[in-house]
Amino acid sequence: MNFLTINIFYLFISLIFFFVINNKYIYIKCLSNLLNNYYNELEYNKTHCFKNKFNIFFSNNFKNYEYCNRNLKKKKKKSSKRKKKKAKQILKGLKIVSLEETIDEIINKNRSISRFGDGEFRLMFGISISFQKKNKLLSKRLKNVLKSNEEGLLIGIPNSLNFEYLNKFKNRAKKFWSNFIKKYKFKMNQLNKNKIYYSSFISRFYFDYKDISGVSKYIKKLKKIWEKKDILIIEGEKSRLGIGNDLFNNTNSIARIICPSINAFNLYDKIFKEILKVNKKKLILLAIGPTATILAYDLYKAGYHAIDIGHVDIEYEWYLRNATTKIKIEGKFVNEAKNGKTNIKDINDKNYLNQIIAKVLK
Repeated sequence: MNFLTINIFYLFISLIFFFVINNKYIYIKCLSNLLNNYYNELEYNKTHCFKNKFNIFFSNNFKNYEYCNRNLKKKKKKSSKRKKKKAKQILKGLKIVSLEETIDEIINKNRSISRFGDGEFRLMFGISISFQKKNKLLSKRLKNVLKSNEEGLLIGIPNSLNFEYLNKFKNRAKKFWSNFIKKYKFKMNQLNKNKIYYSSFISRFYFDYKDISGVSKYIKKLKKIWEKKDILIIEGEKSRLGIGNDLFNNTNSIARIICPSINAFNLYDKIFKEILKVNKKKLILLAIGPTATILAYDLYKAGYHAIDIGHVDIEYEWYLRNATTKIKIEGKFVNEAKNGKTNIKDINDKNYLNQIIAKVLK
């Protein structure tokens, strides 16, 4: 009995070795796909494969395997093409209104706006960015805001997701957005081509464009959003919007709540509660990265007029300086400039310091 058991064991081991050497174990995957009806068009139908699985498995003829494996690859390739085609169709069909039309909606209809740029999309896909670590709750909230359909809240996305718009950009910006679309377009199927989106570029009006002849006129239009209004700026610790320039000189009053420049979403609840202490008649301008996208939504729902204005001050500073590279601005946090996030000096501007009504930094 023991002798028979040993022989059976060695025979079993020998068979396994034989299968591996001859790559016959690959037939298991192929057969599994056949049995699951992946390739009904093959000469081996489901029943035939099942009845003859041992013949296929032990056969020294590789034709069946090669044919099956070739079609398995074709199936995957076709599936991939279908996914690419679908994603490409969604991007091509997107309706994104212009920067000017977006501002008209904000001014004339008193709309709030949540904006999505490349950073918000990356975080939504679970990828960290330089000033905000990925966070499951942040990703979920961004997805919910993107899919929202609130009458008084505009959802802004990059105009550059429409391929034709890329022709307006300088080569560097055109390459950046082309690569972004190429890398993430499979994940962009969350966008709805039946929905009207607004421009997230309302605060990106100068640096990336080839033609800047209309920028001065555009800025005048942009400033009408806060003209003669009492505004509350929610900003990063060293962002200092409007300090050292005339961006907000046409407002009635300015108040500020200072938040972290990095990972502001970690203090989201505290920031939101602090804002809720403020009179709803104030116009809220948000400039704290991806956190602003969600805050604009929540503040709108709470009855405020909230504008996710983001990068507007730095863009304006570059415009005033006729900048051709993303330069550091003295005394301000500039995420996109070399050394723009370090060695930022404190300022003793009394007007600025008097405008600060709260700090939420920990």
